[in-house]
Amino acid sequence: MKAIFIKIFGFVLDRFEKGEGAYAYKQSSRVILLVVGLLFLGLSGGSLFFSLAKNDASAFLPIIVFFAVGGVCMIVGLLGSDRAVATLWGNADKRKK
Repeated sequence: MKAIFIKIFGFVLDRFEKGEGAYAYKQSSRVILLVVGLLFLGLSGGSLFFSLAKNDASAFLPIIVFFAVGGVCMIVGLLGSDRAVATLWGNADKRKK
């Protein structure tokens, strides 16, 4: 099942899994990434709720941005390799060899 989701979300994961060289990965980085993803998805849901309650269409841009950021965090946190997590945190060597 995980392989199917990796193929589906490959367009997101490929951006973060590229590269060669050293990277610094910690298990806590993945956990924090998942928590941050959940927080952004919660912000998106809360913004959507209050936007619909007030019939205010101006809040759809933050909803989309929060959802996109939360979605990327969750995809990389759940399906990404250690290199993808390190790249997202900026702990990977970006030089190409």
